[in-house]
Order: sequence, then C-alpha cells, then structure tokens
Amino acid sequence: MSRFASSSGPSQRQLRVSEQVRHAVSQVLQRGDVRDDTLENAVVAISEVRMSPDLKIATCFVSPIGAKDSDAVIAALNQHAKFIRGKAASYLRQMKYMPEFRFRIDTSFDNYAKIDALLRKPEVTRDLDDHHDHHDDDGEIDPNPGDVPGHGPDGNGNN
Repeated sequence: MSRFASSSGPSQRQLRVSEQVRHAVSQVLQRGDVRDDTLENAVVAISEVRMSPDLKIATCFVSPIGAKDSDAVIAALNQHAKFIRGKAASYLRQMKYMPEFRFRIDTSFDNYAKIDALLRKPEVTRDLDDHHDHHDDDGEIDPNPGDVPGHGPDGNGNN
C-alpha cells in the first residue's frame, strides 16, 4: 500500500507551506507593490491558502473588504498573479519551486453569516432552549425535568 493512499487531508508539509505562502502574499499586497486601481481601492484579506500535493499550485482564498465588486478584485489578482508570484519569491527563498498562484473568492464568511442568522431565528432559539432545559449538566436527558435529583417526597432522598 502506498504511503499516500490513506491520506484524507493535507499533509503537515502542505499546511506549513500554505501558511508561509499566505504570509508572503499578504506582505506583497500590504506593501502595495501591485499597481491596479481595483486593488488600491480595496483591502484584500487572504483567509486561507491551499497547496496542491506537489506544492506547485497555491490556491489563495481572498476576502475583499470595502470593494464594490469582489469579482473584479479576484480578476485583478489573477491578472497580476505572475507579478505577485515574483514579489513573493523574496519571502519564500527556502522553497525549491515557486508555486503558481490562483485567487478565488472566500465564501466561508457568507456561510458563517447564514448559519448565525439561522441560529438567531426565534424558532431555533426556542428549540435550543427547550432541548437544553431537558438535559442535566452531563448532557444526559433528565427523565424528570422538574424534579430535584435525590430529593423524594420525604426530603431525604426516599420516595
């Protein structure tokens, strides 16, 4: 059996390199080296970078903050990807190969907002409160939710 056959997620090396690439791309964008009107009018946050298994492709997930058109920001970043790659190379000198950069919109914040909005709905809040009321501190369902455990009719724990 191959040593790669059972891998379910990114390797430790992929995770380490992706974090280094995220910092390098963030530095390039923060310094303002890329001259583009679309990018100069928006703050671009790199929320995650995913590396391909061979470390030759870096997919950067981006959240444009303050941009009117996030698709235009992604298009501008992809247009300048080779330039950003060249500038990031000085931060990533330890890498054998410089990865190709691809930029994608990060929708995870939208998903978090949808989940948060769902959890705040009155019906869901009521259901969560009802569910919590019938569980004791250990998470076990209390068969007698109104009774105090160990206190029977005689007050000494005897029924």
